[in-house]
Amino acid sequence: MFEGIKPRTLLSTPEEWHALVIGFFEVLCPWPAQYMVLPAETSPVTGEEHYYLAGRGLGFIALLLILTVFAKLAKEVFL
Repeated sequence: MFEGIKPRTLLSTPEEWHALVIGFFEVLCPWPAQYMVLPAETSPVTGEEHYYLAGRGLGFIALLLILTVFAKLAKEVFL
């Protein structure tokens, strides 16, 4: 099923980590995204769009968890 995927090569270069972190924090910060899904040649995520999109997905999940915790905390404090 996953014959082509080698776990040792996942996030093995700084460019891959950089693209993942950019995607992750673009979701957590309240600013509009700076990069398109298919970025230009001068973009720092060129060639690593899949890590950028994975970072955005992880950032969205983290944001949902943070908002859930705040909602539960607010419910306990104010109700």
